[in-house]
Amino acid sequence: MKILYVIIGLCVLLLCGCNQINANTPTAVSAPIQFAVTQAPLNLDPRYATDAASERVNRLIYQPLVDFDAQSRPVPCLASWLEVNPNQYRFTLNKTRERFHHGKSLTARDVKATYDSLAQLKNSPHTAEFSNIKSIEVENENTVLFQLKQPDNHFPAKLIIGILPQDLIKKNHDFSHHPVGSGVLQFVSWQNKLVLKRIADGQIITLIEVKDPTVRVLKLLRGEVDLLQGDLPPELIKHLQTKPEIMVNTSQGANFSYLGLNMQDSVLKNLKVRQAIAHAIDRQAIIEKVMVENTRFAGAILPPEHYAGNADLKPYEYNPAKARRLLIEAGVKLPLKLVYKTSTDAQRVRFATILQAQMQPAGIDLEISSLDWGTFFEDVKQGQFQLFGLTWVGIKTPEIYAKAFGSQSFAPNGFNRGRFADAALDELLAKEDWVAATKRIHAQLPYIPLWYEGQFAAFNKNIKNYVPKPDGNWDDLATITNK
Repeated sequence: MKILYVIIGLCVLLLCGCNQINANTPTAVSAPIQFAVTQAPLNLDPRYATDAASERVNRLIYQPLVDFDAQSRPVPCLASWLEVNPNQYRFTLNKTRERFHHGKSLTARDVKATYDSLAQLKNSPHTAEFSNIKSIEVENENTVLFQLKQPDNHFPAKLIIGILPQDLIKKNHDFSHHPVGSGVLQFVSWQNKLVLKRIADGQIITLIEVKDPTVRVLKLLRGEVDLLQGDLPPELIKHLQTKPEIMVNTSQGANFSYLGLNMQDSVLKNLKVRQAIAHAIDRQAIIEKVMVENTRFAGAILPPEHYAGNADLKPYEYNPAKARRLLIEAGVKLPLKLVYKTSTDAQRVRFATILQAQMQPAGIDLEISSLDWGTFFEDVKQGQFQLFGLTWVGIKTPEIYAKAFGSQSFAPNGFNRGRFADAALDELLAKEDWVAATKRIHAQLPYIPLWYEGQFAAFNKNIKNYVPKPDGNWDDLATITNK
């Protein structure tokens, strides 16, 4: 793990320090790199993006003011900061910084324009995050002063939105489909596939959506694509590991998989029913049979090694008899019929069918509703579900607990899509008592915690300088070569 943390720390430097990229990237352009992904990005405007693929690409197209180190603490990216007083933060841009991809210099005015625009957007999922900003003042070309309505000592960690150019914001430019940032990768085109170009050396990187995992593997073996990452069943990973022309790297992951629950549902609002569901799942069997190597049990969104983690949270044991008793005690007529929504991804459907089989002895009849990603995710955001399965990706700050479970964070003001409301938890969140808060969440089960997915990448042996990250990010596209 120490080695992985060092890699993550270096990645922050690579993404946020253009001098380092130029110094370490070969000057000769290597062959185009074809990256087969399970799900193509949905939105390349960082003010709107919420899906994992979009956020992973946006990290490379844009640069934020702030990023995170190996311990998930905020560190400077485009700018350093000073807390003037509890209500004021001054950010000073790096003296040396890249221009926007359309040639304009990046200044403090672009920072102000980006965050001002967020405050004005009515349908951005991130707008509520910045409602505490009272005003933004440009002091000079390199310095911007944020005035807050209320003190917030976590404010710097929130400034991770990629900075957009002011001139294009004023023109209502379509960043969603034609992004313009100042990051290491520049947008080229996006029709059937997303084509990006690395600024440092002109390296072309193409993202191709291939939903079927078997087809992705076949394309890699036939040389039609060069790189895969994530979303393969273990038997396909093991198959790739037998191929001498393919490299497979695995690592421990930090992305949190869970079952989401609708707390407004007449049955699921009963704690004993939620406990029954938790005891009806054999996590160990699923991890061994379905998940990639290095997958581990999870107790909370943030892993135990996080500075706000809680290593004392234990997984709910698989006990179908106990689950059945809890349902009877809750007054539920067996079998309990529930609808579980998921995407059409083969691995996710497979996981759903295993859940369906595991829950039967507990007296739960699980109906699977498999939807295309866009429809599925929209249903989740709108609260149109009983149960669903998702993974929190790339979460760094403990404020996620307030966003996901605070009673003031019902969508669209946050990510409390299950509409869980608990006064005791709200009080703990206000105190930032993360240990007690995660313990309360674990006991109340507004979601069913599952695991932190292991990470892997598979690529042909010509690929160099690529390592899977614990959060699944594609940051090494900043340095990858194909020679």
